Formats: sequence, C-alpha cells, structure tokens
Amino acid sequence: MALTEYKFLPGIDKQDTTVGAERRWVNSDNVRFRYSLPEKVGGWSSLLTDTIVGVGRSQHSFVDLDGNRYVAIGTDKFLLIYFEGQLYDITPLTTTLSSATFTFNGSTTITITTSSSHNLLVGDIVLFDDVTLPGGTGLSDSDFEDKLFQVITTPTAVTFTVTFTSTGSSATGGSVDLKPYTPVGPAEQTYGYGFGVGNFGGTVSGVATNDLDGSLAADSQGNNGSATQIRLTDASSFPTSGTIAVEDELITYASKSTNELVTIARAQDGTSTAIHADATVVDNATLYAGWGSAVAASTVTLEPGLWSLDNFGEVLIATIANGKTFTWNAGIAARFTTRASTSTTNFETTNAPTATRLSMVSPTTRHLLMFGTETTIGDVSTQDDMFIRFSNQEEINVYAPTAENSAGSQRLQDGTKIMGALKAKDNILVWTDTALYTMKFVGSPFTFGFEQVGTNCGLIGKNAVIEIDGIAFWMSAKGFFLFDGTVKSLGCSVEDYVYNDIDTTKGQQINAGVNNLFTEITWYYPTSGADFNDRYVVHNYGEATKIPGGVWYTGSEGRTSWMNAKIYPNPYALKYDSSATGTFPAVIGETGLGQSTYYEHEVGVDQINPDGSTTAITSSLESYDFDLDLEGQGEFFLAIRRFIPDFKTLTGNATVTFNLKRFPSDTATTSTFSPFTVTSSTQKFDTRARGRFASLKIANLTSSEDWRFGTFRIDIQPDGRR
Repeated sequence: MALTEYKFLPGIDKQDTTVGAERRWVNSDNVRFRYSLPEKVGGWSSLLTDTIVGVGRSQHSFVDLDGNRYVAIGTDKFLLIYFEGQLYDITPLTTTLSSATFTFNGSTTITITTSSSHNLLVGDIVLFDDVTLPGGTGLSDSDFEDKLFQVITTPTAVTFTVTFTSTGSSATGGSVDLKPYTPVGPAEQTYGYGFGVGNFGGTVSGVATNDLDGSLAADSQGNNGSATQIRLTDASSFPTSGTIAVEDELITYASKSTNELVTIARAQDGTSTAIHADATVVDNATLYAGWGSAVAASTVTLEPGLWSLDNFGEVLIATIANGKTFTWNAGIAARFTTRASTSTTNFETTNAPTATRLSMVSPTTRHLLMFGTETTIGDVSTQDDMFIRFSNQEEINVYAPTAENSAGSQRLQDGTKIMGALKAKDNILVWTDTALYTMKFVGSPFTFGFEQVGTNCGLIGKNAVIEIDGIAFWMSAKGFFLFDGTVKSLGCSVEDYVYNDIDTTKGQQINAGVNNLFTEITWYYPTSGADFNDRYVVHNYGEATKIPGGVWYTGSEGRTSWMNAKIYPNPYALKYDSSATGTFPAVIGETGLGQSTYYEHEVGVDQINPDGSTTAITSSLESYDFDLDLEGQGEFFLAIRRFIPDFKTLTGNATVTFNLKRFPSDTATTSTFSPFTVTSSTQKFDTRARGRFASLKIANLTSSEDWRFGTFRIDIQPDGRR
C-alpha cells in the first residue's frame, strides 16, 4: 500500500477533547514552533563563573554616553551592575551604626552589640568596616574588614549574631562600624503581617486582653523583681505559651501558671525593652508577625522583594517595591566603586516619596512617575496603593506642584492597588488588580490625562506584562489579554492547564519576557506547591493567526527574570536554585539565600554551566491520538508495516515512540521495536503494529542533540474489524 502522510497543526492544545484535537500536539517541553514546525529550543550558556546570591527579579539594560553597555540586576537582597563580563555591587546602604563591639564565645557564632537599636531583621546583610577585634581571638581584623555578613538572629534590640567560617577564642570588645544593606523584601510571595499594617510594625491577633499586676522595669526582668515571669490580674484567657504585647514591646513566654506567664524573653522581634507601669494593658500577640515573617492565619500578602529599574539618560533609577528610590550615575569615573543612593550628585531623590510600589521615567517628557505612592511625601503611613505622583519635567527631585512646573498627582479609582505600568507607543499603560488605564501627556495645567480603557482585566503581577510593537500582552488572575487600542481576551489553547497548574497567590513572582528572535512571549510561573518559578507557557505571536486560539506551548524550565535581545544580541535570563549557595557578592555565614545563574539564551544546543561543564537540554513532544483508518472513522484495525520519519534538521540522535490503542479509552501500548532511534542517515523503520488509533512522541535525551521535525509517513493496510 502507498505511504500515507500525517501532518500536525502547530502548537499545543489542552482545551479540546481527544477526538476534537486529532492531529494536534498535547504535551511539550523545551520545544518551540517555527514556520509551523516543532523544534528543540536553543541552548543557554552562563555569562559568569560566579552565581548571584538571592533571587534575581529584575533586569534593565542601558547605554551611557560613551556607548558602554550595562545591565542593572535587582535581587531580593542586592542591586548589581553587569558590565563587560563582570558584576559590581552597587546596593544602597542605610545609616551606619558606629562603634559596635564583638563577643566571641569559642564557636563560629559571634554576637555584635550596638550602642542603639539596630533595627535589623534575620536575613539582613551588613557590611563590616573599620574593624578592630578584641585581643586573644586568634583571628585578624582583615578576616572581617570590608566583608559582608548575614544576620542570623536578633536576640535583643541592640544585639544580633553572625556566623564566621572558623572558631574564635572567647573575647569581648573591639570595635566595628556597621553598614546595613537596604532591605529589599522576602525571597518569595507569602502571607503575614507586614510593617505598618498594625501595632509595632505588625498586627496583634487574639481576644485575650488584661492588665499587668505590677510594673515592668526597662531591663530583662519581669515584674515584682522577677527575671522569669510576668504577673497579670487574670491570665485565664491567654494561651499556655506565646507572645504578649505591652505597649510597644513584644515579650514571649514559655508556659503559664495561674496568672503568671513564665520563662519570659523581652524585647522580641526588634522591639525595645521599656518601662511599663502597673495596670498597663497587655494583649495576646501570639499571632503577631513582623516584616518578613508569616503567620498562618493571615490574609495579608507579603510581596516579594522587587525592583523597578529604568534610566534617566545614563543615570539608573532604581526603586524598591514599597520603598525608596535610588540613583546611580554610569557617567562618572568612579561608578563601579560608588553605590546607588538618594544623594547622587545632580540626581538626588531626597525629596522623592519613600514608599512607592513601582516607578518609571516617562519616555518623551522625562518625568519620574511614582505609582502606588505616598499622599504625604516622607510619611510611609500615607502610602496609597492607587495614588500616582509625577515629578517636574527633567527634575526627578521636584514633586511639589506649582504654577511654574509640571509636577502633580492623580488617584485611580477602579481596583485596590496599582499592579504594573508599561511604556507603549503613544502613552503609558497602568494596570490595577482589576482594570487598565492609559496615561497620556496633555500639557499644562494637568500634565497627564488618565482614561480607563478596560475593566475585569487586571494584572496578576508587576512583571507579568510585555509590550511588542505597541501591543501589550499580559496575564491576569483569570486569563490572558492584549491591548492594541482596545482590550481583548487572548485566546489560549492551554488556558485551563495553566490556571489549574499555577499558584495564583504568588502572582508577583510571575515574569513575562519576549524573545523577538522567535516571536515568542513567555510567562514563567510557580506551580502549586512550588516556592519559585518552575514552569512556563509561551504565546507565539508570529504564528498566532495560523490556527484558532493561537499557537501556544508549555515547558518545565523556570526563570525568575528575562531580558529581551536589545542592546545585546541574545536574551539574558536568571534561573534560581534555592538549595544552592551563590558566590557574588560573597556573604559570610550565608544561609538560605540560594543562587541565581545568569544565562545567555539561544546559544548552542546545551546548557553550559558557570564551571564550564555541559548539561544536556532534554526535550519532548507528544501528539493526541489519531485515527489510522484512512476514512477517519476508526472502524477498522490497521496493520503498520513501516514508517518514514521526516526531520528538517537533526544533530545527534532523536527518539521516536509510536503508541497504539484499540479504543480511545484504552491504555496505549508501544509498537514493536519502539522507541526508535533516529539519526541523520535513518531512512525508515520496520515495525509490527496493529490498532485503530496511534500517537507519536519525539524526544532527545543527551547533549549535543538538536532536531526539527517535519512530518512522518506510514505504510498501512486494513486488518479487519476485530
């Protein structure tokens, strides 16, 4: 019998039925479609021998006036510059804590004591400067000088501990100036009570309230001169162990005896020991959580550490989500030894808001735009998630509107918070969690005009939107959308699969990126149960018109940040591994920060690691079942004698598996001799196969393999109804 050709439509279809999706592909991993044909994705190679400490969340490329290329990289801990194959740490610092002292206790744990409240949290990064160790430790000043340490514990408001690489003999004293890094935020989106939500930077939960029976002094003691206990007038409604709030101080206790809370520890969670008078109100604060810590009962979301990165000429503008805005001047000679700050000469942001969800420089008018910011500049308690401020034109440090300038503000109405903003052709697009607005420059007296252009189309996360040739594509909490002058739902042939797979409570971790080399938009997202991005979904906008619902495909690679080929010839991306330890910046005593590997994509066919080793990129593609009956009714069994694979390109080997069924509900069985190994010289395969329905799987398993599949032809003949 003559050979019969079987062609498949491009893309993955997980919305249709098995019968309805005949001759469609159903599963893919590390596969893309180009010119309607499936192929293995390109490889990626590490740009650095170092790996980056923490989760890489943001990238922004720009060029200085001399033509030098830079990439600003924002992580949950650091702000870095990538330049000519090197990384530079430009993370802004907070106020220096001078003349702190050391306590060595004969272990690797070192206690640092400050002269005033340090306001540090577990996980914070601190730079040690002007170090003089106490005598007799057996260690040298240079072991600590200009080194970064991670805060491991904060026993009191004036003490914290770090871990060193070796043991120092017991000693107390010395001196060190502490330069804390500006905190960015948690590594992942979680739940808890964050700073500024309620009392003491958190929320007190629980109905138990009573009064002190006896005063508390400003020391480590309990009331009535006790070092171990606190007496209440009635403690019956308090838990057997937990935390209490006495004015601005949090105190833990290990047990309860009648009206006494026993084995106390004062000044917890960064609070300070204070005097409390007899009969002061005591609240149950057992469900309290400070910034960066979570409580199971909370409905308040702690967003991950994010950055907004843009440039004002050759000056980098960097805003920490819900924090301050800093600048870094690439045009000065000492740029790589100068940190981002609010006081960069001629580019100060000292008058800018101190709590802003995200920022952007308007592309033509050069206003610095602050989204979800303070109604009273400098007062973080006035942060309004729907409020927008913009600076005077060409003056990023002027926000007070006057008759002579173009500074101003605007509050949006539809939604609860501004989620993201994007530069488009003729305007700026601003998303809330429910709606889309356009923001256009209109000149004096209003400067910018705002128009709501969409509802029930909010953005799921700050980085879940991308713009291509004036068209915006984004992911909401319930579907995909585009805006080309009108908001439109974006048909998706894998929509149910993605939204059943994704953890929508971690929307701020979703990252969208465009690969214009292959007309692809990729959304990287965390699956349910995953802490970080571990899957992706692709919309191929170049192939979108070829079939209803567009061309979509999925895979299992995770990236936390993606940057399109722009000033660099290929895309750059960051991949995070929470179980590994990063090498830059070097942090002594690091624990739990993880590492991000910086990759250049579309390079070769394998993964090239920072140490130069090679890891195979495996790929696979599976079809739905299709009828073998030439009439397409599935009535007859058919005998398959041979098939001819058709690969447009093939480097190394690929495997082809031919699966057969009698009925659609049956479990598939592989054909005789399957799987088949295909090489560039393979002409045909002989097989002994019989069935009504078949499916096809193509894969590669080892390094140095690449493929692009065309179609396949099979030699079949009728073989009866039974």
